[in-house]
Amino acid sequence: MNVSGFTFVRNGVKFDYPFIESISSLLPLCDEVIVAVGNSEDDTLERLTSLNEPKIRIIKTIWDDSLRSGGAVLAQQTDIALHEIRGDWGIYLQADEVLHEADYPTIRTTLKEHLPNQRIEGFVLDYLHFYGRYNLVGASRRWYRREVRIVRPGIGIHSWGDAQGFRRNGQKVRARHLPANVYHYGWVKPPEIQQAKQLQFNKFWHDDTWIERHVQPTAEFDYSRGGRLKAFNGEHPAVMSERMRRMNWSYTYDPQRVQRPLREKMLDTIEDWTGWRIGEYKNYKLI
Repeated sequence: MNVSGFTFVRNGVKFDYPFIESISSLLPLCDEVIVAVGNSEDDTLERLTSLNEPKIRIIKTIWDDSLRSGGAVLAQQTDIALHEIRGDWGIYLQADEVLHEADYPTIRTTLKEHLPNQRIEGFVLDYLHFYGRYNLVGASRRWYRREVRIVRPGIGIHSWGDAQGFRRNGQKVRARHLPANVYHYGWVKPPEIQQAKQLQFNKFWHDDTWIERHVQPTAEFDYSRGGRLKAFNGEHPAVMSERMRRMNWSYTYDPQRVQRPLREKMLDTIEDWTGWRIGEYKNYKLI
């Protein structure tokens, strides 16, 4: 069994993405890792090439900055990397997502076991969305719980929408749940860099008028708007240890000051009691 990893990145240094950590977490599982590296304003490409890792294959790309609807450019870049992989399975991570080494045996065993079963087109992994700092995670329906992060190549699967999920010929991917976590760190970075990232990132969905109306023109991002959070007391992936040590900002979460619409409170309460997330959107069909 051969396994490929694939991802994309642009301005990874400028916007403080843990892209080196993300790719490093793929390497022990994969025979190759395809990285679509967009035209950047920093040394993202140089950081990657300096790794001198023979498993990594870099595809240089030019982003179409005129694509400002629905995050379409993100799906486009994902597909560039996806179409280059040669493995029996493709593991996809975005540049702010990391796998934990403790999950490697489960992932390997599951992929090998189900390789002959052509009904399975992919696997759904669980998510931990870190927010503000490394010991807080999202704990409300604002945060998606699972997503397809492993796909079977060569059967017409492509990135969908804003690259959060995948489709096969326009249909939801038939997937199995794989009990492993994706550690999502996109909401943990210095407030000034987070604000700069939000200004840039929203351009993939909206025009300048929308951004002026909805993105606060401040120097630092306001982390108080993350909704309900909970403490995380587990172990982070080993590749994140140095990045976590460098954390140089503070954020204090006060649950008493969290403002949530009544509907959200009610739905979160039902989920807390029953485990059922009413109306949960799923990019996949579990089999």
